[in-house]
Amino acid sequence: AFLHMRQNLKYFDKMRCLRKRSAVSFLGVLVICLLFMNLYIEDGYVLEGDKQLIRETATHQLNPERYVHTFKDLSNFSGSINISYRYLAGTPLPRKRYLTIGLSSVKRKKGNYLLETIKSIFEQSSYDELKEIAVVVQLADFDSAWCEGMVQDISQKFAHHIIAGRLIVIHVPEEYYPVLDGLKRNYNDPEDRVKFRSKQNVDYAFLLNFCANLSDYYVMLEDDVRCSKNFLTAVKKVITSREGSYWVTLEFSKLGYIGKLYHSHDLPRLAHFLLMFYQEMPCDWLLIHFRGLLAQKEVIRFKPSLFQHMGYYSSYKGAENKLKDDDFEEESFDIPDNPPANLHTNMNVFENYEASKAYSSIDEYFWGKAPSTGDFYGIVFEKPIKISKIKVITGTEDRQNDILHHGALEVGEKIVGSKKGRQCTTYLRLGEFKNGNFEITDVEHKVLFDINCMRILVTKSQKEWLIIRSISVWTSQTPNQ
Repeated sequence: AFLHMRQNLKYFDKMRCLRKRSAVSFLGVLVICLLFMNLYIEDGYVLEGDKQLIRETATHQLNPERYVHTFKDLSNFSGSINISYRYLAGTPLPRKRYLTIGLSSVKRKKGNYLLETIKSIFEQSSYDELKEIAVVVQLADFDSAWCEGMVQDISQKFAHHIIAGRLIVIHVPEEYYPVLDGLKRNYNDPEDRVKFRSKQNVDYAFLLNFCANLSDYYVMLEDDVRCSKNFLTAVKKVITSREGSYWVTLEFSKLGYIGKLYHSHDLPRLAHFLLMFYQEMPCDWLLIHFRGLLAQKEVIRFKPSLFQHMGYYSSYKGAENKLKDDDFEEESFDIPDNPPANLHTNMNVFENYEASKAYSSIDEYFWGKAPSTGDFYGIVFEKPIKISKIKVITGTEDRQNDILHHGALEVGEKIVGSKKGRQCTTYLRLGEFKNGNFEITDVEHKVLFDINCMRILVTKSQKEWLIIRSISVWTSQTPNQ
């Protein structure tokens, strides 16, 4: 009996050890599975980035100028994406610029406009403007022969811009890209179309990520664009005029992903956003959602447009693309200064078409119900100014009769009243409206005083309502200069 009991005890001890070993093995397998799941769930890009970093460490030693910094964890949505870039031409910028111009290009079946686009950027900029811009071209095709050919062409034609540090050509290796086959076919798009637009979203995400710290502002162009003369000066004026107001995107073209301006500090978030939803919809649709999510509900678009689409063939299958921006002006573009001012009117304003909308270069307008004799639209400048030119346009293409049929434009001095009810005591009439419009130049030679106020005066009642589409004021030297 005692022997039998000892055998039983040995059996139970053996079973306990087996259970312990099984539990340990099971826990080990579970931990390993969880670790692998976490790596894949956390972010495929980080995993691939780590592998690539190991591979490229050796390459970097042999070819150091071709590779740059590796970025931070993708899980930080305000940080950079964990990828490395190849410099095909140019070197890292020695100093921060005012504006980076980014464009991404792929091999086209018909036509190639990239060289013309780069040429337009540089030719339409003055020497002083060139000091404040950086152009980043991303060759986003996986055809290495095409990339090498394009780099040779760019380097030959724009060597001095590369040497001067204002032109960089980059490439992201294919292994960094997510899955591009078998994606969701939203909007009943054919599979190859889904692949094209999804890859384009990733291309733009990588380009935005690279440009995040190069300048204060960033504008996206496509690779088949013509620029307006001195577009940077126009952009700077607009940015200055928006100081103190919130914006996410300012638009300088109404087409596609052309002429969309951002604060550079928003680029990492936008890059993550495009990557997160890369297979859902085209990039220009995603941009609308991004702007809305960051609480800019309305489009802020400026006229005339600074950038024009010039390509005849699309980069997608060489399809025809004849889209043109009819608001584009290439020559003698002169955006008004419109110095800070308080705007007021005694007209009956229709809905939310308030007075402020006429004094902005945004595509908006003031709309008042049928005005009477003596009604006015007033502008009181924050500081006395010298004016060189004034231009007022009333009515729109859709409502060509809602113009100021009888009116005059006056400027005033000697402000009286409190801050809210300020107005000028004396006015000088500069002229009458003709066919709903008013324009005058050399104002500083016709008006001897510093101008505190400006007003549009209705000189005869009208049945039609009144749209003031735009009020443009160009200043000359200010009194205190």
